[in-house]
Amino acid sequence: MLVDTHCHLDFPEFDLDRDEVIKRAEDNSVGLIINIGSSVEGSKRSVELSKKYVNVFSVVGIHPHEAGSFTEEDRNSIIEFAKEDKVVAIGEIGLDYFKNFSKSEDQRFLFVSLLELAKNLNKPLVIHTREAQAETLKILKEAMPISAVVHCFSGDKSFLNQCLDLGFFISFTCNITYKKADNLREVAKLAPLEKLMLETDAPYLSPEGFRGKRNEPMQIRLLAESLAALKGISFDELASQTTKNAVDFFKL
Repeated sequence: MLVDTHCHLDFPEFDLDRDEVIKRAEDNSVGLIINIGSSVEGSKRSVELSKKYVNVFSVVGIHPHEAGSFTEEDRNSIIEFAKEDKVVAIGEIGLDYFKNFSKSEDQRFLFVSLLELAKNLNKPLVIHTREAQAETLKILKEAMPISAVVHCFSGDKSFLNQCLDLGFFISFTCNITYKKADNLREVAKLAPLEKLMLETDAPYLSPEGFRGKRNEPMQIRLLAESLAALKGISFDELASQTTKNAVDFFKL
């Protein structure tokens, strides 16, 4: 069995064929799917999906892109969502200085606020960081001890080691299959199997050969095959350990 630990099936890209997408995932050995909230409304939809589909669990949070409009009411909504049975983490939260859709000070305020919320609720964290690694690490270190996974990992070896030193999990997406992703593949080789998780970030980041098309959870199988080959281990070994990691981390 495989686990897609990060996707966005609540997005409108899946409105016409969500049932079929989930069925294709099941047919490709993807037994569990973690749907990630990226706004208050998205988190609400994520919870609803986890209630509808037995193999879907939800994560609730607010993406840094939404930080400029964050209110105390939004925080209270996330608290209420987090009480639902199949909500397994808080996220995705963090910092994004690549697109800068929100001011950096607003992003930091949102990040710290939801990080503290996660600690109070004893929930693990799904971390988004882009062009903000040093500041993300500073905030996370100040909040230790915490349990976290750094999603869509795109950092260098130094960032990998710093995340591992804090006990964090590392999640890779299908972008490791891209022709120009040699540096990322070298980092993926170094990530210890017992700290590794798999994700699609669907509908984004379709694997090589499918670029330009919508990504979906069934592509976790292709990602797992690529990572197994990269690490020189069997598909079954990689699938077994990454699934155990996800089950243990999210308490599935």
